[in-house]
Amino acid sequence: MAEQVDYSGQFGDVTAKIRDIEQKQKIMKDRIFLIGENLIELKDRTEEKLLGIKKDVEIMKQNLDRLSSFLGTVSGEFSKFAKKEDLQILTKQAKMFQPLDFVRKSDLQR
Repeated sequence: MAEQVDYSGQFGDVTAKIRDIEQKQKIMKDRIFLIGENLIELKDRTEEKLLGIKKDVEIMKQNLDRLSSFLGTVSGEFSKFAKKEDLQILTKQAKMFQPLDFVRKSDLQR
């Protein structure tokens, strides 16, 4: 007489373990999907910020070029201005020749 072995308890444990593993796999799949979506959103935001930074850098380059051009023009014009020493000489000469003072002094001496 063959003994009948009850495998239902063992298969039940295996079935429960398989369900647990499937559920964990589904949860992992959902998490990976969410992580992927977040990475895509992060990439898009980063690209937008990078484009903004590139535009700002381009504007800064244009402003720097304009400033360099202006400074070149201004520095070229500085050579046309009188130097401090030249102004001092002219001031001394103007003080030496003051016709009104000359006339007043000569009137006082008479």
